[in-house]
This record gives sequence, C-alpha cells and structure tokens, in this order.
Amino acid sequence: MRQIKLIWDFRGPDAAITAEHHEVHLKEYIAIEKLPLNISGFEIKNEMHAIAFMVVTDEYMISVRDALKPHRGELYGE
Repeated sequence: MRQIKLIWDFRGPDAAITAEHHEVHLKEYIAIEKLPLNISGFEIKNEMHAIAFMVVTDEYMISVRDALKPHRGELYGE
C-alpha cells in the first residue's frame, strides 16, 4: 500500500521548536483517533526552516488531510 508523508512547514527562528512541538500534537491525534499509524517526526532543514510530518496510507490520507490541513505531501519511501 502506498504511503504518503504529510508535511507541515515552519519558518523563522523558532521553527525547530515549533516543529518539535507540532509532532506531539500529531502523535496525540493518532492516539485519539486510534489510527494504525506510527511514523511521525520532525526535521530541521536549516536554522530558519523545520518540518513536522506524519506518514499515512491512502486509506487515511483524505480524512487526515481534511482534519489537520498539512501544507504539502509527498510519496514516502520512494
């Protein structure tokens, strides 16, 4: 099954802290919704750009996208 990485971008001097904190909320959402998803994280791209992400399958992509409104998405693992 295809996996999609949903991405939230954060920019500015607090981008890393914000992305790390956003991942906490992504994990909470996964637990509350009882989703069978377990890949999430954050990455620091540079001192002014960081991302938080969650990997979903096609089955959950639309519902998660509509609920959490990521900035963008890309295929995961290819």
